[in-house]
Amino acid sequence: MKPYTPFYILSIFLLGACFSKANKDFPESPTTWEIFETGTDISIRGLSPITEQIVWASGSKGTWLRTLDGGNTWESGIIDGLDSVDFRDIEGLDAKTAIVVAAGQPAVIYKTNDGGQTWERKYEGPANAFLDGLSVNQSHIYAIGDVVDGRWMVLESRDQGETWTWLELSPDGPDGGGSFAASGSTILADGDYIWFAAAGTNSKIYWSNNKGFHWEKFEVPMLQAEDSQGIFSLERIDQSTLVAVGGDFAKPDLSENNAMISLDSGKTWNLSKGNFPTGYRSGVAYFPRYNWLIAVGPNGSDFSKNVGENWERFSDEGFHAVKLDHTKTSVWASGANGRIARLN
Repeated sequence: MKPYTPFYILSIFLLGACFSKANKDFPESPTTWEIFETGTDISIRGLSPITEQIVWASGSKGTWLRTLDGGNTWESGIIDGLDSVDFRDIEGLDAKTAIVVAAGQPAVIYKTNDGGQTWERKYEGPANAFLDGLSVNQSHIYAIGDVVDGRWMVLESRDQGETWTWLELSPDGPDGGGSFAASGSTILADGDYIWFAAAGTNSKIYWSNNKGFHWEKFEVPMLQAEDSQGIFSLERIDQSTLVAVGGDFAKPDLSENNAMISLDSGKTWNLSKGNFPTGYRSGVAYFPRYNWLIAVGPNGSDFSKNVGENWERFSDEGFHAVKLDHTKTSVWASGANGRIARLN
């Protein structure tokens, strides 16, 4: 862990002061989650809210879900008959169009253009591939997969998911290296930048500032002594500020070195200075309306109102994934037993 520099401390102070001033008329904390009946009992890790009304989701048993009325009713089905496949991430492009990625074998990416009625296979990786998540960045869509033959699988689509290319300059990786597929949020793309997180005992942040033509990797202070530990989710707050959460999925109540912050676009990282999230956290989302960070895991939900420096528990409801909708007006979460919820 790098020592806190005067610049880092001043930056956090100024960010916190600005957020506090902006938040003077806002609620002090989230209250609870409004949980919806989806009609399924699957594990839902793929989540993509487009608006407060339109939300896509995906999960185990090859299942996709969609609501067009804010969660009151849900459509669902099986993607291409793959009822044994776990679709760990989904990205909705609009009410009719979505892209979904499978974790494990087959390592496939599907797309629907008709609201989930039909799905077309757009990519299939090699027999030893394992895909972890997706990130949409304007006209580009990226996917991250575990290391295959000494190289990370960084996939790119430039045509809204119709065709995919394994980037020729994907960075080298260690044998057995991978990224966690707990919530599909270990890859993050914004402008020319791409970040993804390596998992387990080799936890690191990989970063490109030119759409994947050149890569650097950075050490992190996140808990990473075991294969079950490391970074599980990345989020960007502004041009330079990123937050990551994680922990140990084998010890869901362990609250130790499971949240960290970067103020220089991911080059250097420091652990939260105050309280950590109250357990392993598999997803994090930034809610700009109130300047809150929301982190979720199987044992509950936490929030931070000071850029991730201190975390407070606000709910015992546990989830796998948490996402902000594209209009930035609502926060949604998904988890076990077919549970999908919206933040109150």
